[in-house]
Amino acid sequence: MRVIVTGAGGLLGKKIVSLLSKEHEVIGVYHTSKPETDPYLLLDLSKLENVKEIAKEKPDVIIHAAALTDVDKCEENPELAKLLNYEVTKEIAKIPAYIVYISTDYVFDGERGNYSESDKPNPINVYGLTKLMGEEAVKQAEKYLIVRTSTPYGSNPASGKDNFALWLLKKLKNKERVKIVKDQITSPTLNTSFALMLKEAIERGLTGIIHLADASQISRYDFSIALARVFNLDESLITPISMSELKWKAKRPKNSSLNVEKAMKLLNNKPLTVYEALKRLKEEMSE
Repeated sequence: MRVIVTGAGGLLGKKIVSLLSKEHEVIGVYHTSKPETDPYLLLDLSKLENVKEIAKEKPDVIIHAAALTDVDKCEENPELAKLLNYEVTKEIAKIPAYIVYISTDYVFDGERGNYSESDKPNPINVYGLTKLMGEEAVKQAEKYLIVRTSTPYGSNPASGKDNFALWLLKKLKNKERVKIVKDQITSPTLNTSFALMLKEAIERGLTGIIHLADASQISRYDFSIALARVFNLDESLITPISMSELKWKAKRPKNSSLNVEKAMKLLNNKPLTVYEALKRLKEEMSE
């Protein structure tokens, strides 16, 4: 397969490129965060005419992982969020290829959690709304797969910054106290686990919507305690707080956890429990 991956230097994109390029012809597309493998295209997709450069490559599959994922920045600049998360996606969906769109648990309002693929989205912030608009645009493609995930993390920095797990590990290793929210529940997902599930889904040509997240539905605080235990760090440095104590510009869903029964049934690469994923993270970091 000839595969193009947008956002190839990001947390998910980097891992997707690394995994798929072992067996397929992969071209990474990036703007500011360069991928670690060749070949790649340097494209500013905010200039919509640049999407034509992707079409010129005649890909069999386009994995569209590029997005404005900074939730507060989306709230502050909704026009930019709409451009990057919806307008770009709409143009990519016009290319004659198998379109795989990486979406988010934030398309849900978080009032009850454990959302399945058939549950009706109801975003409560600009990020979630523009990603949902992207989902709707992708449905116009001839063949598409919408993949929702949640709170990704991994063993390497991406796009010039640490993910939540790496940030927390640095703090705990430096014996610094941290305050972590106890009342926000998600489905934290190791990027390696995500990429393995995604690779299988694409190679099998799955279509429609599928939730590719790890299996634990857990608060940020409980995830942090689990991480401290797996890495033998001092969990007493972690203090639980509520979301209301943080000065976020955008509202966050209280419980946007994803039901992954469909992935469990369909895929050989199963979603991991939080402890399985964190042990794998530790192994990757030691390597």
